[in-house]
Amino acid sequence: MDAVRLWSLSSQPLKHLIRTTTTRLVIRCCSSTTTATNPGGRAPKAGGRNRRLSTSSTSTSDRDAVRAIRLKKVEELRSKGLEPYGYGWERTHSANQLQDIYKHLGNGEESKPDKDGVSIAGRIVARRAFGKLAFLTLRDDSGTIQLYCEKERLADDQFDQLKSLVDIGDIVGANGSIKRTEKGELSVCVNSFAILTKSLLPLPDKYHGLTDVDKRYRQRYVDMIANPEVADVFRKRAKVVSEIRKTVESFGFIEVETPVLQGAAGGAEARPFVTYHNSLGRDLYLRIATELHLKRMLVGGFEKVYEIGRIFRNEGISTRHNPEFTTIEMYEAYSDYESMMNMTEEIVTRCALAVHGKLTLDYQGVEIHLERPWRRETMHNLVKEGTGITFNELGNDLQVAKEVTLKNLGADLDYKYKSSIEACSSVGHLLNEVFEIIVEPKLVQPTFVLDYPIEISPLAKPHRRHVGLTERFELFVCGRELANAFSELTDPMDQRGRLEEQVRQHNEKRAAAISEIGGAEDKREENDESYEVTLDDDFLTALEYGMPPASGMGLGIDRLVMLLTNSASIRDVIAFPVLKIQQ
Repeated sequence: MDAVRLWSLSSQPLKHLIRTTTTRLVIRCCSSTTTATNPGGRAPKAGGRNRRLSTSSTSTSDRDAVRAIRLKKVEELRSKGLEPYGYGWERTHSANQLQDIYKHLGNGEESKPDKDGVSIAGRIVARRAFGKLAFLTLRDDSGTIQLYCEKERLADDQFDQLKSLVDIGDIVGANGSIKRTEKGELSVCVNSFAILTKSLLPLPDKYHGLTDVDKRYRQRYVDMIANPEVADVFRKRAKVVSEIRKTVESFGFIEVETPVLQGAAGGAEARPFVTYHNSLGRDLYLRIATELHLKRMLVGGFEKVYEIGRIFRNEGISTRHNPEFTTIEMYEAYSDYESMMNMTEEIVTRCALAVHGKLTLDYQGVEIHLERPWRRETMHNLVKEGTGITFNELGNDLQVAKEVTLKNLGADLDYKYKSSIEACSSVGHLLNEVFEIIVEPKLVQPTFVLDYPIEISPLAKPHRRHVGLTERFELFVCGRELANAFSELTDPMDQRGRLEEQVRQHNEKRAAAISEIGGAEDKREENDESYEVTLDDDFLTALEYGMPPASGMGLGIDRLVMLLTNSASIRDVIAFPVLKIQQ
């Protein structure tokens, strides 16, 4: 193949890239100048943990100039019969495999070329050259290794071509033997090489990295090249997803798939994305939860099911929220929410051990302890601890409850919180509002919050001992919700009544919102309450055939990965997050 051909043809170096002095050779690569001062030593590491902002490391004009030069190199390669965009490369090892296999080599020692020939491929992330010697740092998926290039070892004019045609960012393949330099750097002594992919655009300066936060998210591919630890986050994410699957399947759960396009957006209270199906001539919704279809599976006879999938909600964007995110939802027949608490602990602790090998970890400077069992406390008791208000004693008089709440909290509340308390439509909504304002931010260590008001839990079974509450829990860690679970409501008539009431309340809010904004269509699109909610009649029909007693749980995988990778923003754990249009 062309990509594997040895460079044996002559070449005229691009002299405007190379200038020689009496003491050293300076090669301009990428957007910075690399100066050699340490022959035989360690090639510089590229893409460290530094992520400071540096939007001007390569200006537009510099970038265009570099691109023009590299396009000429592409032409030069092809004029010599060399394909700059190859078809493959037979590798014998990865960089980390070589580091492990030859860790016994002492400084200055070399393997036997006739017995220990190796072939490797990856991206060039650093380079230096001095006269008849050049050092390149090659990075592949596993790590980095140095390429030790001596003119005498390379055939014909390959060394000159390496100096003039290989740039930082190029993907190359190399064959050779292994040695450890006098300075202790394990290296591939290159006998032959080929450019497999010629990079046209310069990588960010290695001392500053890609640090424009917005650009990092928009060009994640460059972010991962410039900041290798970013790719490590996504490797850990893959490990978390894999561990979740292994955990739930070890308990007998079966993975199923449910529709992304749905006729009614149910299973949560959230604004959906709406699309139109031309052939069917109808609106469809991107799912806001997988819950209702998974429960249909229980009706159909499955007893333990789960789905890991994307959820779509047409709502705000923040460090904790992305319009599309990933959850696992799971449902188990003949169990209740106590069983799901145990399962949640099992999933999270196993993932922590898979990623860190321990159950104590740091998150944004706070030490989090995941050793079981975790605290379990009711919402009523937590609110009483945090505010001194005993909601159990306030009865159902909403006005009195609001007065007591504002009296106890009024001096410490912002205006927006006072307004949200005044807007509560029931004592249950008020209890939850106070919990979210006062208690939730303080739940740093893992805590199960139990027994939510029935008004805010339309899919949960009524509590078997406490009227007005449900058998529901949410898991909080670092002041944010990580999981939500119920003893599932199986009474079809009770379920219909609750969902119809939910639709009625939403439609009242929707009508008020539309009346307030008038006919302004642009404002209507921005209003959180202006979307339409429909009843999923088919789900209610399924319940009438009979669903066994069951528990269900949904866990946010993105937030779990944030916790286990010490990531401050959800955008750091989603490879390609949704962003505003660039102006």
